[in-house]
Amino acid sequence: MQYAAAEQAWYMPVVAPSSAVETAAERVERLASESAVVVFSVSTCCMCHAVKRLFCGMGVHPTVHELDLDPRGRELERALARLLGYGPAGAPVVPVVFIGGKLVGAMDRVMAAHINGSLVPLLKEAGALWL
Repeated sequence: MQYAAAEQAWYMPVVAPSSAVETAAERVERLASESAVVVFSVSTCCMCHAVKRLFCGMGVHPTVHELDLDPRGRELERALARLLGYGPAGAPVVPVVFIGGKLVGAMDRVMAAHINGSLVPLLKEAGALWL
């Protein structure tokens, strides 16, 4: 009988203690560092679509996290807004781009970097672009 009880315990999911639960800010940081280029997006946002097309047109394939499809998307969006320095009633947050684990910013910053020529060196440094 003890063997059966031990066997049951083997199949029980491990539940992390509440202190080990990842905060939204920690999750943003972790996700941003997992790929060379990371875009936090909303699937129906035209500006998000434009930034994703910009990268794909350059031959860069970013990791995209669609906040509207994530159960914790609202929390992540609030964490991103804090990172960008937006107040509670600030401008739209997405898209938010990280390159090489570092925050580049929202669409305005990405486009400014593209126009002034600093985007390509950032992508090369992160290993997202080879040419």
